[in-house]
Amino acid sequence: MIAVLTADLIDSSKYESDFLEKVIVTLQEQFIYFEKSLAEKASNFSIYRGDSFQGIINSPEKALLCSFLLKTALNKLESEANSSIVKADLKLAIGIGSFDLKRDEISESNGEAFQFSGRTLDEMKSGSRKLMLKTSDIDINAEFDTSLALFDFIADRWSTASAEVIFYLLQGLKEKEIAQIVGISQSAVNQRKKAAGWDPISVLLKRFEEKISATFKGNQ
Repeated sequence: MIAVLTADLIDSSKYESDFLEKVIVTLQEQFIYFEKSLAEKASNFSIYRGDSFQGIINSPEKALLCSFLLKTALNKLESEANSSIVKADLKLAIGIGSFDLKRDEISESNGEAFQFSGRTLDEMKSGSRKLMLKTSDIDINAEFDTSLALFDFIADRWSTASAEVIFYLLQGLKEKEIAQIVGISQSAVNQRKKAAGWDPISVLLKRFEEKISATFKGNQ
C-alpha cells in the first residue's frame, strides 16, 4: 500500500512568472525535506505543466502530514500583482491503495492509489474543496471527508503569517525556535498558533496516522 498525492495550483494563471518560479522552488524544497526528514524519496515527486504535481508516499500514514506541509509551505507565500494580493494555494487529493505498475517515471506508473488520487482531484476541480482523501475503506473515507472539510474551513481563514507558524509546527519546531526564525516574540507565535487552530490540526494528524496504520499495516 502507498499514498499518492495529486495536486493542482489554484488560479496559477494569475501568478506572475517570478512568483510561479518561487512556488515551484518551494515545492521542490519540500520534496527534498520529505527525503531528508521523513525518508520519502524526493524523486517520487514530479511537477508537470508548471502548475500540477504528483508524488508517492511509501508510508501512507504520513500522507496527511506531507499534504499539510505542502499546503502551508505555499500558503505562506503571496505576491502583489495588478494592485491585488495573490496567495499561493492548491487543491490536493490523497489516494491510498495498491501500487500495481512501477516505472521510473511517475506518470507511467499505475495502481489503485493513483486512480483514487487522480479521479478525486478531477472531482474537486469544479467544487470548493481543497483537500480530500479516497481509499477502498468506506468508513475511513467518511470519517476523513468530514474532518478535511473542517480543515478546509479553518485553513481558508489563515493569514500568510498563520500559515507560516503552522508550517514550522508541522516540522516539530518549538515556539521559541519559530520566534527566532520568524523574528517575532514567542507570545506572538503562541497567538498565531491558537488563531490558526493548531490544537485540532495536531489531533487530526494523530488520528489519521493511527487509523491509516491500523487499517493498512497488513498490506504494506
